[in-house]
Amino acid sequence: MKAVRIVEPYNVELCDVPEPAVGPEDVLIRVRALGLCGSDLTTYRGLNPMVGYPRIAGHEIAGEIADKGAAVPAEFAIGSAVTISPYTACGKCPACRLGRENCCRDNQTMGVQRDGAATEYVAVPFAKVFRVDAVSYEHIACIEPLSVGRHATERGAVTSGEKVLVFGCGVIGLGAVAAASYKGAEIIAVDIDNNKLQKALSLGATHTINSARKSLRETVAEITSGDGPAVVIEAVGLPETFTGAVELVAFAGRVVYIGYTKKKVEYDTKLFVSKELDIRGSRNAFNDDISAVINMLAAGKVDVEPLITHRYRLDEAAQALDFWDRHTAEVTKILLLI
Repeated sequence: MKAVRIVEPYNVELCDVPEPAVGPEDVLIRVRALGLCGSDLTTYRGLNPMVGYPRIAGHEIAGEIADKGAAVPAEFAIGSAVTISPYTACGKCPACRLGRENCCRDNQTMGVQRDGAATEYVAVPFAKVFRVDAVSYEHIACIEPLSVGRHATERGAVTSGEKVLVFGCGVIGLGAVAAASYKGAEIIAVDIDNNKLQKALSLGATHTINSARKSLRETVAEITSGDGPAVVIEAVGLPETFTGAVELVAFAGRVVYIGYTKKKVEYDTKLFVSKELDIRGSRNAFNDDISAVINMLAAGKVDVEPLITHRYRLDEAAQALDFWDRHTAEVTKILLLI
């Protein structure tokens, strides 16, 4: 079968690999659409420290069940549309013992620490497979990144009526916008790209701020009557947004970091104490997050079509990654159609 392999930085090939074996608890998925993740772009650029080369990319999967093992439950019927959870869990580390497998110490995400799903077929344990009814394959491919944003709202304990500021309107940040809006929160979306801010509005943002054109501090103070938002979710990964989250959030507020920066970040730590902040990281997603996003899409509560900015065929993956590398600001979500 055909697969897309990143051989080394800036070198992508379409190759032939064996079709995966199907174990007794495995589901064989015919991949129909695959979202390219920011991790795929950093692998392409040679900037992903968790990746060894060569690496088959991809973990944002939409497909149909083509075959299954003898121990797979009947609900996973041949021909069913599905997505997956692309993470592993060791079951033994401190995170797993606490029931937080999403941040397993030894996690291996498809397309990152192990080969991914930029292939015609992939075999996955049925426990990692989710049926998705009445949603197109292209939209199913957006479920996993949206669930990462949704997980951040869970980490921030977002509730109805709260004001929530989201830094960054890429797909992950937009997932946080959609999920927080679904919970009944009032969303302040912040970015420097008006097109992305428009997407935030379509997913439920109440206010948008282009921080390159307006004073962020003054505008947030105006929206929140000087109190600041109850929750700030950081989905950019810049020192300025890391510190800005702590500075803008309300007293007794919660800060959630999804993004991460390789640069050093300097804080006025007095704010940690004087505001008595809850500061939390957010990594990957729980199965419950994926199920929640599936329900949101199936109920028509989230229109993901505006997220999809570019479509390519599997054999055009090299062109897709090259375009993304050179036109980063123009891309929200690239799909490979297989």
